[in-house]
Amino acid sequence: MDDRQFRTAMGKFATGVTVIATELNGEIHGMTANAFMSVSLDPKLVVISIGERAKILNKIKESKIFTVNILAEDQQELSMIFAGQIKESREVIFDRLDGKPVLAGACAQVACEVSAVHVEGDHTLFIGKVTDIHLEEKEPLVFFNGKYRTLAEV
Repeated sequence: MDDRQFRTAMGKFATGVTVIATELNGEIHGMTANAFMSVSLDPKLVVISIGERAKILNKIKESKIFTVNILAEDQQELSMIFAGQIKESREVIFDRLDGKPVLAGACAQVACEVSAVHVEGDHTLFIGKVTDIHLEEKEPLVFFNGKYRTLAEV
């Protein structure tokens, strides 16, 4: 199989859309990602996967904190900003959860402290100990087959 075929196959897995954020030296950094999952209930742990070329990688390593913002269906523009799909500068307002930067209006905000780091292939996996959560009753933004989607009840 080639890289394109592998990437296409992985795109067949419908996922939510998140923005991973961290703060270093008073500056907030974010990146759109769908490589996120829960790991453990006791203790409460999640994992994010960050590519070796991502600008945020060393910032999370240094800050030792991150947040996962599970985007709502009306937050596609935020996803596009943090994915670098919108090039012109846009002001993004961050709230705080347990002192960490989060995006207002997300379905869920998950504040984490890095508890372990594992390098696998061309990505680094950060295991995060969840320090706080904020939830809102909203429909999620979904990504499938290279396109943004929303959920519809069957």
